[in-house]
Amino acid sequence: MNAMAVLTSRPSPAPPGPLSLPRPFWMLWLGTVINRTGAIVQPFLSVYLVQVQGFTLTQAGAVMTAFGAGSLLSHVLAGWLADRLGRRVTLTGGMLAASAAMVGLGAASGFPVVAATAFLLGLTIESYRPASQAMVADLVPYALRPRAYGLLFWAVNLGYSVAMVVGGRLADQGTHAIFGVNAAVAVAFAAVVWRTVPESRPSAGPTPAAGLRAVRRDRLMLAVCAVTMAYGVLYAQAFTTLPLAMAEQGISRTHFGLAMALNGILIIAVQPLAGAWLARRDPCRVLASGTALVAAGFALTALVHDVRGLALTVAIWTAGEIIIAGTGPTIVAALAPAERQGTYAGVSGMSWAAGAVVAPVLGTALLPLGPEVLWSVIGLVGTLSAVGALLIAGPIRRRTMSGAGQRISAPQDLEQPCRPSY
Repeated sequence: MNAMAVLTSRPSPAPPGPLSLPRPFWMLWLGTVINRTGAIVQPFLSVYLVQVQGFTLTQAGAVMTAFGAGSLLSHVLAGWLADRLGRRVTLTGGMLAASAAMVGLGAASGFPVVAATAFLLGLTIESYRPASQAMVADLVPYALRPRAYGLLFWAVNLGYSVAMVVGGRLADQGTHAIFGVNAAVAVAFAAVVWRTVPESRPSAGPTPAAGLRAVRRDRLMLAVCAVTMAYGVLYAQAFTTLPLAMAEQGISRTHFGLAMALNGILIIAVQPLAGAWLARRDPCRVLASGTALVAAGFALTALVHDVRGLALTVAIWTAGEIIIAGTGPTIVAALAPAERQGTYAGVSGMSWAAGAVVAPVLGTALLPLGPEVLWSVIGLVGTLSAVGALLIAGPIRRRTMSGAGQRISAPQDLEQPCRPSY
């Protein structure tokens, strides 16, 4: 596609409303809400391991590490399968396998068996993400993708809010019910997709090895993954180091929970309203701006000494999170060949997961040095991620406009290079 073709095929400045998204997307969205509403095993797994299984903290940590290792691999594996076998088969099969793993983990006893089943659960529980991302790329026109990915992000947070309430009550009772509930909603998600979402894979697709070789040769995609991993290191601090740091500042668990609840409230209330406006903006600038705002929110945590200050910083980095919501998947989908959408999405997801693995290692190493050092370094990591997003913006623009990928330019920015605005 040459530049003239891009200019003549530009969409209208105002994309259609969200209801114009295709029906299969809304079925995928509904299944995601159902699945996340009952996703109560992962948030309370460590509590279950200590209170019900009677594991020591060291044993519980080892089991959670096994779970994380499985989750790290699941993105790439599911991405391969989505391109090789199809999106629908991968998503439904993965959810059925996750359901079986949850039942197995709930019935398991003894450290070796629990660790092994936790690894299997990690290997399957996130398998729906690359397939879902590839489905959106297949089904939704480019101009509507940022909004579609943003709505999936909203669905995850909407369901998560419910899951935390339900899961908290079940975890307090110390029962095995969390595994049964989570297994049931995973099956329901699989059923909704299998019955209402058609297979969207455009061709037979490459072999898994060929797909990975293509990603390894794609330097621009690898650069996107580096930016994604750095952002994962930044954002995952909210659920790893931040609770520990706030406890040292004398903020109680109750007050910390109330401040963190602001994150979900803002996402649920604001993200659908902001999605339409953000969809008309250049994804390069949106990604850089949102990442910079998240970095600023965490850097300002160095000044927090009470719950009000914490709530303010949570609001700041949540605003950045809302801005970014639909942008990363949109960029990845634009760079990926149609037959490799799943593989590219899986590698991107693994980059995020790798950042989340590094986050507690870096955070806990910096924590003894004091809040100023801790949050300054974390803010610097986020700033580097934002700068990286700006540095790769030009190559992304040139590649997509030359026809190597799909158009990524926002309508009003087609004639302008993607560069920072001062």
